[in-house]
Amino acid sequence: MFDIGFLELLICAVIALLVLGPERLPTAARAAGRWVGMARRMVNQFSSELERQLKAEELRQELRKAGDVGLEDVQKTVKDALAEARKYEHMILPEGQTRPPRPAPATRRTPSAADTPKATDTGPDEPARDTPQSNEPPSGSPEHRS
Repeated sequence: MFDIGFLELLICAVIALLVLGPERLPTAARAAGRWVGMARRMVNQFSSELERQLKAEELRQELRKAGDVGLEDVQKTVKDALAEARKYEHMILPEGQTRPPRPAPATRRTPSAADTPKATDTGPDEPARDTPQSNEPPSGSPEHRS
């Protein structure tokens, strides 16, 4: 990054020793080391984020290309199938009719008061009234065994 050799670092260390003195030099060196470490981490984070964004953009471009090719193939296949079906349309439809009538689109309706269950209806907990109930115990009960 910076073209600093060993001799330049040694000269900076001697000047720092003369200016700061032996008492304050270790704390200044620690602070400088922290700053350099933080700067390196920031540069590494920036470069890794830049690489991730570039890779993501490359993937997006590849997906667009692949999606366009796939979509064109599907459209061509569907058009070919429709053309083939139109060839045989006269065999299926009655004479004089060229196309079948289209059904009306389905509409969504909300349940009205007539469609909603009433409170007097039997629920799943109550037995149905139409089924006959017998008072005899089931065949597997101990009362039925001899």
